[in-house]
Amino acid sequence: MTQMTPPPAAPTPDGSAPEPPFLSLHTTVVILTALVIGLVVGVLTVLAGAPVAGSVLAGLTAAGSSVPILRSLIGRSP
Repeated sequence: MTQMTPPPAAPTPDGSAPEPPFLSLHTTVVILTALVIGLVVGVLTVLAGAPVAGSVLAGLTAAGSSVPILRSLIGRSP
């Protein structure tokens, strides 16, 4: 199977190399997915009748504990 290599980045008008991205695509997807999971867990906890502070803690716990799992499940591009 052949692998596609990205084309080389074109230099900027002032001749310097382009700045690398702040976060990689893999990191961005993992963090955003963890954020969604945390929000869903927090909202469901509020709807179940728990206090807001407990719901925030549940959402933060769910988001934080899902990051290592998502990091291993979502593959990096070659």
